[in-house]
Amino acid sequence: MGVKAFQRLSEYALKRGIRCLTFYAFSTENWRRPAAEVEALMRLLSQYLADLNRQQDDRNVRIRFIGERCVLNEELLRLMESVEKRSAQNDGMQLNIAINYGGRDEIVRAANACLRAGEPLAESTLENYLDTAGTPPLDLIIRTGGESRLSNFLLWQGAYAELYFCPILWPDFGPAEFEKAMTWYAGRNRRFGGV
Repeated sequence: MGVKAFQRLSEYALKRGIRCLTFYAFSTENWRRPAAEVEALMRLLSQYLADLNRQQDDRNVRIRFIGERCVLNEELLRLMESVEKRSAQNDGMQLNIAINYGGRDEIVRAANACLRAGEPLAESTLENYLDTAGTPPLDLIIRTGGESRLSNFLLWQGAYAELYFCPILWPDFGPAEFEKAMTWYAGRNRRFGGV
C-alpha cells in the first residue's frame, strides 16, 4: 500500500508542476526492525525497481537515490543504478528516493568527503557533498502518521523548510491530503531568519 501511495503521489506532484520530490523508503534506523520485515522491505524495493526498469517511462522524471549504498545487496544496487542511468537525461521533475538514508549519516559522510578532497569544511563546500547536491532548496516537509518529528530526514536541507504534520497514515495519504498541505504551505510567511 505504501508503494501505491508513492506512485499515486509522485504522479500527482508531476501533474501539479512540482520540480523536486523526495520520499523516505528505508532509513538507517530501519535496520533495527525484525529481520523478516527488513527482508520483506528489501524484496518490495527490488520488485518496485525491477518493474520501473521494465516500464517505458515518458514522464521526463529524473530518479536519484540518496543514502549510504555500501550495505545494500547487489541486486538492489544494480536496479538502483539502472533506474538512475535510464532517467539521467530527464530534466522534468527530480524524484529522490531515500534508501538506507539518515540525515546525520549523510552529514558525516559529506564532511568526510569534503575533508578527503582537501576542501575547507564550510557550509558552501559541505553542501556539494550531500546526497542531494544540485537539487533545489527544500521548501516543505510533510510528515504523515500523526508523528511530530523529522525522524532523521533531510536534517541539513530542512533547516528552513516548512514542516507540515498530519494524522493520515502514509498508505492513505493521497492527492486531497497533498493539496491540503500545499494550501497550508501557500499561507506561510517565509522569512528565512529575517524580519
